Amino acid sequence: MGLRDRKKQQTRSALTDAALRLADERGLDHVTVEEISAAADVSPRTFFNYFATKDDAILGDPVITAETVCERLLAVPREVPIIDAVLGVFTPAIEQIQADRELWLLRMRVIKNNPALLPILFARGAADEQLFVAAVAARGGLSAEDTFPQLAAVVTGAAFRVAMMRWSAAGPDHRLADFVCEAFGLLAAGLAHPVPTHQEVV
Repeated sequence: MGLRDRKKQQTRSALTDAALRLADERGLDHVTVEEISAAADVSPRTFFNYFATKDDAILGDPVITAETVCERLLAVPREVPIIDAVLGVFTPAIEQIQADRELWLLRMRVIKNNPALLPILFARGAADEQLFVAAVAARGGLSAEDTFPQLAAVVTGAAFRVAMMRWSAAGPDHRLADFVCEAFGLLAAGLAHPVPTHQEVV
């Protein structure tokens, strides 16, 4: 990125960091756009150049856009099983989340403590899921109305969320990739045999 784009990204990140920190300290209802802007050393007008609401600042941008996910998935050869294909597509995002561990743990805590954010999060997820369903369907030569693409989107999304929750509860020496691979491995095996995973992931 050029200097201008880097500065814009720095401002965007500063606003998200400030929003998360203040919401964590005070609760979402006790934080204003003006306070977030002041903490990031910008004006409220500048804030609205980047985010429509304080909720958007807290949730931030996706690590990987749904469009990019779909493009990458469609580029994976059809003979690769869908679970393996999805895992490969999400690997760069998993690595990015790991690199920004403290930010993501803070975001997850803020969301947990402020349920009002959940409808927005679900709405985003639902829209992205429909794009993902369409990509899985196109990859397999199916209709988006068929069971396979819809089920593939739901179960892989659920596996990723479970992995994120387990990772957030683990210590700093644990890697998100290990939890994701564990969850996706259980899916690939068809959940045929119950496997205890409450112990530490090796």
